[in-house]
Amino acid sequence: MFVLVNCKTYPCDPVAVAEAAASVGRGTDARLAIAPPTTHLRAVAETGVETWAQHVDAVDPGSNTGHTLAENAADAGATGTLLNHSERRLTLASIDGAVAASREAGLETIVCANNPDQVAAACALGPDAVAVEPPELIGTGTPVSQGDPDVVEDAVAAAARVDESVSVLCGAGISTGADVDAARALGADGVLLASGVAKASDPGAALDDLVSSI
Repeated sequence: MFVLVNCKTYPCDPVAVAEAAASVGRGTDARLAIAPPTTHLRAVAETGVETWAQHVDAVDPGSNTGHTLAENAADAGATGTLLNHSERRLTLASIDGAVAASREAGLETIVCANNPDQVAAACALGPDAVAVEPPELIGTGTPVSQGDPDVVEDAVAAAARVDESVSVLCGAGISTGADVDAARALGADGVLLASGVAKASDPGAALDDLVSSI
């Protein structure tokens, strides 16, 4: 089971979250990863925890002020990147280009989607994984497995129809081990979460609970 914690730009210490994940990861079969802000990629990677970029752009080296090169993220220690998060939406063409750029740089990709139809479209672009996240549940504390369980099962089925090799994660409201269990029961290969760990007073305890049954 893959557990990816997106630190977003929350006022947390991404390195402390990463150190907690590295410690918890040594005692579980779960695959734990942290997605810090771009400026913290190298410091987080140096903790030894699996590190993901929150976004990369479909650009080549050159005149691209304000963009993030996939190669630069990889050089900083990232092993993968999120794409098309609900807070950083892209056009289909931009997703396609970013997936290709990430592949060229050796980065894994997770393309986020709002619903099963978007999951199917994303799978056709050849990412390593997709993550279904109904935007209305993000940050609410209500896990998608309770708020809209059908969307997870339908997303898993949609991905399988297009490309069975693409893993399916679910996000939005995930914060406990019970939420992870429910996601797995619905067919998800992992979870994508943020505030449940990044805003926790004790990220290590929150992570311990998340992976307690894995």
